[in-house]
Amino acid sequence: MIKLSVVIITYNEEKNIARCLNSIQDIADEIIVVDSFSTDKTEEICKTFNVSFFKQKWLGYSNQKNFANRLAKYDFIFSIDADEALSPELKESIIHLKKQDNNNKVFQVKRITNYCGKWIKHCGWYPDIKIRIWNKNIGAWIGELHETIRFNKPVEIHTLNGDLLHYSYHSISQHIAQINLFTDIGAKEAFKKGKRSNIFIITTKAFWKFIRDYIIKLGFLDGYYGFIICALSAHATFLKYIKLRELRKIK
Repeated sequence: MIKLSVVIITYNEEKNIARCLNSIQDIADEIIVVDSFSTDKTEEICKTFNVSFFKQKWLGYSNQKNFANRLAKYDFIFSIDADEALSPELKESIIHLKKQDNNNKVFQVKRITNYCGKWIKHCGWYPDIKIRIWNKNIGAWIGELHETIRFNKPVEIHTLNGDLLHYSYHSISQHIAQINLFTDIGAKEAFKKGKRSNIFIITTKAFWKFIRDYIIKLGFLDGYYGFIICALSAHATFLKYIKLRELRKIK
């Protein structure tokens, strides 16, 4: 039977962390929480659960997660964000996989996002496939914004039944604030890769992003919030490329 270390990084997650920790009680053989010196009640809430709690200055998304993974006692890890939780079906899938011989397998999940109280099933947001369970000795996180896992050997990837519940944004203003932060990171990553930006790229990429998500990926079926998500996603694309253009001008 596989022993599973559940790994979480946190910063000011008092609104989410209890829900996350409650959902993993039946599947975790240990829980590792690495906190970036939260100023709210995150630590206090975590310590009401049976977790190993560590503090670490922020290293960036991938480096912080890799640091946390190295603290895990067991080889197999389940990486979950503080604003996520397991659906009952996903929990049963993980309990089942722990009973099998899965040493050479990697497991991905379907993530569904709750936006201002509504589950979003289109807009290019679902199914948001994420690899979350693997042997930490064969893979590590890379990237600073949309971090992914790089494996050092060929892997066999399986999709688990059930959804990973993502409680993303409690308000539209929270979404807008995060867009500003993430487009800063995205523009810097694009700059490092040598990507360029001009008025044509800025306008066409933003326009296409809205058409793709709202029309082709059926965002309109998610109603009012579907429109808001697709409009803000297009705005995020617009911001990323104007910030990239500014970085190239500064250089």
